[in-house]
Amino acid sequence: MSDVTVSLGANKYGKAECRLVKITRDTARHEIEDLNVTSQLRGARLVDSYLTGDNSLVVATDTQKNTVYAFAREHGVGSPEELLLRLGDHFVSSFDWIEGGLWQAEQYSWDRILLDGLEHDHSFVRKGQATRLATVQKVDGETHVTAGLKDLVVLKSTGSEFRGFPRDRYTTLIETDDRILATSVTGRWRYLPEAVEAGIDFNALYAGVSEVFLATFASVHSLALQQTQWEMGKAAIEAFPEIAEVKFAMPNKHHFLVDLAPYGLENPNEVFYAADRPYGLIEGTIVRDGVAAAPQAWTDVPTFV
Repeated sequence: MSDVTVSLGANKYGKAECRLVKITRDTARHEIEDLNVTSQLRGARLVDSYLTGDNSLVVATDTQKNTVYAFAREHGVGSPEELLLRLGDHFVSSFDWIEGGLWQAEQYSWDRILLDGLEHDHSFVRKGQATRLATVQKVDGETHVTAGLKDLVVLKSTGSEFRGFPRDRYTTLIETDDRILATSVTGRWRYLPEAVEAGIDFNALYAGVSEVFLATFASVHSLALQQTQWEMGKAAIEAFPEIAEVKFAMPNKHHFLVDLAPYGLENPNEVFYAADRPYGLIEGTIVRDGVAAAPQAWTDVPTFV
């Protein structure tokens, strides 16, 4: 086996899932920002840390964690995208052998608890609608920003059908012109670099895109989850010129009509069994015509690698 050779391929390292809760207390009415931040660095000169254990250029993962917390105190959060951009700029500019990296954040939303119908100044209840996502990718001297959401569970009880598909000896699915359509949306969108440079209100854009996703899902008569996915991405790109492309991963959360005939009962499309697996998995990318492709923006991004 002496003729066997190996080499080191793509790599990155850092501190994963730094749980960060920032409370702003400059008035009696407090604000809460709740994030899960991951920082990972890349650089050709880091090869020796893998091959020989030379740590002379390794910015410790603990240092990366500490920087996340220090930046939250010194600069605030504002939006997850802004925090990640500051972190990325810091590591690339402070250590000349760090060529780039991937910075990711999940953000969890909180509502104020109502007391006698009024919002409490410093008590909150966790919202469960969706988790906000953000990534900053620095690679080959370029910066790419993507935003998104996951665990956005939606359902429509009518206005959906699925028929006209090919049949063979293994096909048992019955065609339908009225079914439940349900899914858990994971969607990410990439901002145009020139829009990021000009300045983006990331919080407003996140709220706006989320609203468009929901409105489109509700209003489109669905012939298939693929078609609904296309319409959701298309509507977001048409509504927001800052967006270059949208990517989705959407499982089809199947709801099967229960046969109640053995119990002497009819079932007029009212009682269903919600199956968790197996499930259809629909993925797709909707791209604004004329924009430059940026595959590096999606390198190592979960779900969209």
